[in-house]
Amino acid sequence: MSAITHYRTVCLSDIHLGSKDCKAEYLLNFLDHCQMDTLYLIGDIVDMWAMSKQFRWPKSHNQLFHRLLNLPQHGTRVIYLPGNHDEPAQKYSGMMFGDVEIYREYTHVTADGRKLLLLHGDQFDQEVCFEPLKTWFGDQLYTFVLFLNRWYNACRLKLGFDYWSLASFLKSKVKGANDVIARYRRATCHKAAQNGFDGVICGHIHHPEITEVDGTQYYNDGDWVENCSALTEDMDGKFSLVYWTTIQTNENTDQSSLIPFPESKDNKAA
Repeated sequence: MSAITHYRTVCLSDIHLGSKDCKAEYLLNFLDHCQMDTLYLIGDIVDMWAMSKQFRWPKSHNQLFHRLLNLPQHGTRVIYLPGNHDEPAQKYSGMMFGDVEIYREYTHVTADGRKLLLLHGDQFDQEVCFEPLKTWFGDQLYTFVLFLNRWYNACRLKLGFDYWSLASFLKSKVKGANDVIARYRRATCHKAAQNGFDGVICGHIHHPEITEVDGTQYYNDGDWVENCSALTEDMDGKFSLVYWTTIQTNENTDQSSLIPFPESKDNKAA
């Protein structure tokens, strides 16, 4: 049996339960290999948009949904910040769903004392002038890219290869997508800085990243549609991105895909 990794904090967003592209099996496997004191679910956990078009709720999605709901019974504090695809839950901000706390925005204090603003990120859609993912390619083209991503990775899996995001690769080659990401990054960091935060943790755009904008720390935990990524904080307050691209057994737990935040010369607490 391999050791379970214990995190102070784990941030997940854009799981999109109920959609064809949700990687529920990968996230279940990630949860099998870690424990956390606090879990933030930063929006678009359930994709009500997708389910309004075609109801889809396979066994793995049901297992993951109940797994997340039951984590408080095992000592994990779970805080849920609804996004735009699960927008109806936003009206319950300040309330509880079972043992899960619901907020529109939240303040996280890191182990080393930094104050970070947590939000999904759809609050900036009008300011950034985009409806994420769709404007980059067009709704139909993006749907087709996700279709290609599903089939491409089904073939990779049969050949014994790990998951690799074709969708993210294609998006990275589109200048308009990169411009949108840059505007979104600036907008979220600007709000955090204006309100006295050291940084921001968000999701929404399916682009995992750890960086800084004018001295404000920017953390995007990514998604479980394209990237299978989580943002983690260790007991010292150091953040890392974890890409969970392999269904791992207990005998083969390898977290070599951990990407730490690059330390600056004068700020080793980043």
